[in-house]
Amino acid sequence: MAEQVIVNKVDIYRFSIPMEPFSIATGTMDHAQNVFIRVHTSAGFYGVGECSAFPMIVGETQDTCLAMAREFARLWIGQDALDIAARLQQLHSFTAGNTTIKSAFDMALHDIAAKHAGLPLYQFLGGEKHPVETDITVGIGTPEKMAEKALAFKQSGATILKIKLGKNANEDVERIRLIRSAVGDEMHIRVDANQGWDFDDAVYALQSIAPYNIQFCEQPMRTWYDDRLPELMRLSPVKIMADESVYNHHDARKQINAGLCHYINIKFSKSGGIFEAKQIHDTAAEKGIACMMGGMLESRIGLSAKLHFAYASPNIKFYDMDTCMLGHLQDPCVGGVTYNDYYLNIVDTPGIGADADEAFLTQCEKFTVV
Repeated sequence: MAEQVIVNKVDIYRFSIPMEPFSIATGTMDHAQNVFIRVHTSAGFYGVGECSAFPMIVGETQDTCLAMAREFARLWIGQDALDIAARLQQLHSFTAGNTTIKSAFDMALHDIAAKHAGLPLYQFLGGEKHPVETDITVGIGTPEKMAEKALAFKQSGATILKIKLGKNANEDVERIRLIRSAVGDEMHIRVDANQGWDFDDAVYALQSIAPYNIQFCEQPMRTWYDDRLPELMRLSPVKIMADESVYNHHDARKQINAGLCHYINIKFSKSGGIFEAKQIHDTAAEKGIACMMGGMLESRIGLSAKLHFAYASPNIKFYDMDTCMLGHLQDPCVGGVTYNDYYLNIVDTPGIGADADEAFLTQCEKFTVV
């Protein structure tokens, strides 16, 4: 019989991180609504997981994540943590959706498995290190303020900008015009409308910003307009990246087969974690559709898991891994990913290599399931 590592306790924390207000087309957040878990095992070590609730995108709040986390933890007590597929299927059989909190549990399982194998997670996943340079995001504001912010990022060493759009198509064009004028021609600029435009606005905006050398546009329209994406792609000189339209590998298959996107953004909060993210990655790779590693407002704990996954995922060609640089006013993480300007790295310790700061945890509401 294969060796087992049995789950015997799960600690769940309300992991709220104060931050400078950050605005996208669908709303503004002034703190990261995160949940942190430790899945304790019979092997004498625990796995860590973190998720970041972004209700205006995924439909989960910190409170719904905390409620479901207690339900999930009860399912796993006495179960083998090394059987990742079976443990995740338990969660899917119990409830549909809830991918944000599922991603924290998935992350903890992968941390346990890699620690049990004595390997950094990226090696456990079959990957190897390579340079990873993140973009840096400019949240929605006045065109002038956004241009100032973009220039400041350039002066700090950034070479790739991600510009949040989607509030007003006319203003969005002005935003891009002023930003490109401020930063010059060398910086890469990608945009994210966060589903903010209707079809006509998307056509107008994408045609109007195309002369400013835009790398791609994420999710220009609401998912209920996916049937109009082939028409938009014919009319748009800017390539289209699917974000909210792709939660799992079945979504990816449908998007690709129907010709609805040029690229796909992978986020653990949508996929439910690493296990499903790998299937999205592989589905896209088979069809020659490059992917981006994205995220919500995770701390360096969740970011560390994303970096390991990126190292093990050769079809990830774009990196939107600036979550901790978007105004977090506290760093609740010990160990984990580090930034060298806009390049990410992590030391080779078993598992994810990151954990929560005990002093920070003393401030957090805690639930324990045994």
